[in-house]
Amino acid sequence: MSDQPEPFTYDGGQVDPGETQQLRYAVSETYLGDPVRIPVTIINGPRPGPTAFLSAAIHGDELNGIEVVREVAQEWNHTDVCGTIVCLPVLNVQGFTTQERYLPIYERDLNRAFPGKRNSTSSNRIAYSIYDNFIAPCDFGLDFHTSTRGRNNMFHVRADMNDEGAARLARAFGTNLIMAGEGSSGMLRREATEDGIPTITLEMGEAHRFERELIDHALDGVRSVFAEYGIYQQETVRWPGWRTVIEGWSEKTWLRADAGGIVEMHHERGDLVHEGETICRITNPFKSDPTVVEAPFTGLLVGVLENPVVYPGNPLCHFVKIEEMQERIIEERTGQTHE
Repeated sequence: MSDQPEPFTYDGGQVDPGETQQLRYAVSETYLGDPVRIPVTIINGPRPGPTAFLSAAIHGDELNGIEVVREVAQEWNHTDVCGTIVCLPVLNVQGFTTQERYLPIYERDLNRAFPGKRNSTSSNRIAYSIYDNFIAPCDFGLDFHTSTRGRNNMFHVRADMNDEGAARLARAFGTNLIMAGEGSSGMLRREATEDGIPTITLEMGEAHRFERELIDHALDGVRSVFAEYGIYQQETVRWPGWRTVIEGWSEKTWLRADAGGIVEMHHERGDLVHEGETICRITNPFKSDPTVVEAPFTGLLVGVLENPVVYPGNPLCHFVKIEEMQERIIEERTGQTHE
């Protein structure tokens, strides 16, 4: 890192130290030949420091992260920024405008196309344009997501904890739960991390809505990360009170319905559920012949079903195992006890 502030450059432009630039950058074209432009805000601070990107809506219907990135870009005071902040609130513009998860181009998942290719498919070309201009120049990144439609995720981080940079970033964000894993090929966080740009995914809530509590929680996490890396030297790194890192499939599972019917959830997203306790019941329209779903171990409900009707085999909840120490801390903080 240079001891002098440097311009941030992209294909077609430059942002000098002490300047902020807002632009709509063309990454593709419609069937009519009109440009498809992503909104970008680049804040280049007056003092040297790292370059960070914040991205959201890589899946077009995931909205919570959009508000996080917008507020950082448009409402925070950037007078004392050390380094550069690249804000990308809507990566999947086509999906956002139709409120669909995937690109409306053969339903391609943009988050399986990175780092992209210049002369390949539509999704790869879009990914390449974004990555080459706004991801590759960065030192680390935060990629905001929600659950898919019909599910609801507890606030947590997903990161490759075997990568030193990604592990540091994940811990700095200050969440209680970190889900360890490198991610699938083509994911933004995996490809950037492997390219020397540690990147983590922030999972928060559900699609198609703003959830203010989670947005505020995420903004606190961004401040904590900026403090850790010296971008905002007036902020402090936060400790969430307790933390657990989930590694391996033996510690996490999707519980699935063994019967069709109507689901009666007994717990909410983020709840601690002890081994043997009832998570939910599945009943028919007469509320008879219930199928009871019990916790296979003591853990947290990371993701829960939103639509309460299921076929056999449909997912009910994402359940992760926690250790006794974390269990005791959660019980002390929530007043929850178990006998």
